[in-house]
Amino acid sequence: MLKLIFMINRVEGMSYEEFVEHHRERHAPLFTSIPEAARYVRKYTVSHPLPAASYPPRAYDGVTEIWFEDWADHDAFFASENYRTLVNPDEARFIDMDSVAVMVTEEKAVI
Repeated sequence: MLKLIFMINRVEGMSYEEFVEHHRERHAPLFTSIPEAARYVRKYTVSHPLPAASYPPRAYDGVTEIWFEDWADHDAFFASENYRTLVNPDEARFIDMDSVAVMVTEEKAVI
């Protein structure tokens, strides 16, 4: 299983609350509405940091995880017309694209 983790920050001028609302209530439903999501994506999550007194302040405003069976599914999803014309343009509306950090992993369950 191929797992992509995107650490993201909001665009300048957008409040954290507006960012979370857009990510959860607009972008996630848009992402899941395209048929390619059901066909190629095995797991899709959006997460946002909670205040935690004994931990350092948040480094990112949010995290998105997208899991694919393999690179072929990854490539087909991101090359699809629906992703390129509907989902991708929305990302720049709320994500500071210059600050995105990406980790490509293969998960290994330990416990």
